Parts: sequence; structure tokens; C-alpha cells
Amino acid sequence: MPDGQAPEPGGQQFRYNIGLSKRVAGPAADSGQPMTYPTDPRVDAYIEALPEWQQAICRDVRDLVHAADPGVVETIKRTVRPYFVLEGNICALLAAKDHVNVFLYDGAIVPDPECIITAGHQNSTARTVAFRRGEPINAPALTAMFTHIIANNRAGGWRKIKRTR
Repeated sequence: MPDGQAPEPGGQQFRYNIGLSKRVAGPAADSGQPMTYPTDPRVDAYIEALPEWQQAICRDVRDLVHAADPGVVETIKRTVRPYFVLEGNICALLAAKDHVNVFLYDGAIVPDPECIITAGHQNSTARTVAFRRGEPINAPALTAMFTHIIANNRAGGWRKIKRTR
């Protein structure tokens, strides 16, 4: 997807089908080729230790954040948490008992027109999208948020952007 361009409305939504984790919107999916990107074995280990339904969610989110920009790098921060970064934090994963949290590091400035944010509405650093077993991922909305966060990071980060507003 070109820089700054959001996915088309009404695009793909994912439902967790165990064993089908390489479902991404964008050029890789359109070409029929699986999306490839450098992975961090520590992130692999975090995901592989989860129940299968949480693995599927984490793999889908991982694919989407990498599809948002080929420069995204994954790492582990705070001892065991998978983070995705590009000139700043984009998001982090945290599996809980009955859901997976995706923490969006956006300073609450990225628009959420499809209301996918589930918690942290008043948080000044990060908001959360929680995915429960069997719930679809709104791939276009989440990808648009990732793309916006990356653009903000490249512009100096959400803290700088908030100061100039």
C-alpha cells in the first residue's frame, strides 16, 4: 500500500480459522504469494506459547502491521512483550485469558471512525483493541490506524504532533 493511503472501505475482515494465519490485505495477498518479512524468534516464541486461537489472532495482527509498511521491525520490550516499531512504537501484543490486546501507541490522536478501540479512550499514550475468540478483525480499519501511526512516527511522533496542535 502506498505511503499515506488507507485501505478501501469494506475491505477484508478476518475470522480466526486455526491454521490460516497468512491472510493479509494488500499486494502480497493480491499476488497470491504469502507475505514475508523478517521475524524476531522471541516474538515467534511468544506467539507459539499461546493457545491456537490466540496464535491466529497474533499472526493476523503481525501480518497486518508488517503489511502497513515494509520497514516495520518487531522486537521484545518489557522482558516478554512483542512490539512493532518504526521510528517509534506502533503497537504491542498482550495475550490475556480470554482475549488478545493490541496496544496502539498513538497518543489518542489517530482517528477511529469504525470504533474499533475497545479501551483506553482517555489514555494519553496508548489505546487498546481487544480481540476475543471468533471475533473478526476489521483489517482495513486496523491497517489504516497502523498506517496513520507510522506516518505520525515519521513526522516526529505523536508527542511532537500534539505539542504543535
